[in-house]
Amino acid sequence: MLKGERLISGYGKTQVLRSLSFDLGAHEILGIIGINGMGKTTLLKTVMGLLPVEGGRIVLDGDAIEALPAYRRSRLGFSYTPQGGAGFPGLTVKENLLLAGMMPGSGNAKPIAEILCLFPRLEKLLARPSGALSGGERQLLALARAMVRSPRLLLLDELTEGIQPSVTDEIAECLLAIHRSEKTAMIIADQDLSFLASLVGRALVVQKGQIVAERNPTELLADSVFQTD
Repeated sequence: MLKGERLISGYGKTQVLRSLSFDLGAHEILGIIGINGMGKTTLLKTVMGLLPVEGGRIVLDGDAIEALPAYRRSRLGFSYTPQGGAGFPGLTVKENLLLAGMMPGSGNAKPIAEILCLFPRLEKLLARPSGALSGGERQLLALARAMVRSPRLLLLDELTEGIQPSVTDEIAECLLAIHRSEKTAMIIADQDLSFLASLVGRALVVQKGQIVAERNPTELLADSVFQTD
């Protein structure tokens, strides 16, 4: 479905991705692991089009898309959820979901009732300003906003950062439900290896802007697996 071929990307003169290559199968959930500063977020932003590709290619179903801006990739079905979630804190949860369905390129947006089937915790929070939500609830809302548009690819960055374990488990359950019902492909960058092991078929280890290893779920749970030095 999606390939990154010898990607070079970064911030201004600071090069972060150094000839990084990966592939993502149709409907696959792929993990990205690595300590902070190794390139996880940069990779997701580069795939989404939020950072320019300075070298290499991004290929979707055989077509090169690295020159497309982020809004064009969004219309192709890409959706990026940053660390900490996203949304409009002054609007209610319901208003945030309605607004997501009115964004350009949304197509046939899912009705709120359908979204709540995937994210049942949000039903009792519909009238609450999103700025008053807990960190975990904000992450659930960010995921719900992304799913309003029925994306074919979710790019998820550090969903579990600062989230209590019970909500982390709930997020994992929601993602599995999405995968079962929507067949949505996902690339998940996270440092919670148990969370990733419950979701992914494999995970790529990023070190200094390159893929240095691949791990399966069993290896992710092994004590000595996560060696990045």
